Amino acid sequence: MTPDLLARLNEARAAKRPVALLTRLPDGAQTLFPGDSLPDALAAEAAAALRADKARNLVLDGETWFIHPHNPPLRLIVVGAVHIAQALVPMAATLGYAVTVVDPRRAFATEERLGAEVAISGDWPDEAMTALAPDTRTAVVTLTHDPKLDDPALEVALRSPAFYIGCLGSRKTHAKRLERLREAGLTEAELEKIHAPVGLDIGAITAAEIAVSILAQIVATRRRAAPETARGPKPDKT
Repeated sequence: MTPDLLARLNEARAAKRPVALLTRLPDGAQTLFPGDSLPDALAAEAAAALRADKARNLVLDGETWFIHPHNPPLRLIVVGAVHIAQALVPMAATLGYAVTVVDPRRAFATEERLGAEVAISGDWPDEAMTALAPDTRTAVVTLTHDPKLDDPALEVALRSPAFYIGCLGSRKTHAKRLERLREAGLTEAELEKIHAPVGLDIGAITAAEIAVSILAQIVATRRRAAPETARGPKPDKT
């Protein structure tokens, strides 16, 4: 690997930008995606490797390539240390997500309630979200049902490249939320990122079931599921 290529790869890692290192076998020529000019078919394979988060070999136009994705860690930021969060945190951890729970209410955001492995932020949600800097490998879920806590976090998250943003609340609650966020200056394109009511329609009732539906929707969104699957109609969740 050339010093220039190594520097660019390390820069992408430091900035938490997903990149794929492509090596042509057997001559060892290397290139980065995105960034370098590539044939459309090879660029598509590199993009697929990044989405799958899995290295792959392929032969294209008689040339053999090895594609090595370098993705930032998967993260889940949960606003609200509520009962659903207690169920969601360990489930997300088993799927490889580094979970941070944000809640300035110290009585709720405790290791005893959430477990020793989760990171806990007691900062105000907008400050915490700004510090955490959601990237393309970050999912954000707001669960407090309190606009004073959820809205500040959303104002930051919706302007970030987070791949998933979900909000607890009924359709009526969400309509009011959208009005507030418009008044705060959010665009329609940014508001369309919100999955609400949060979670896939599996008839969830209990906190654990709602957590399952949320995590399923996060997975569906990350894996580029069809829109009707990832955002399909669902019953109101208050």
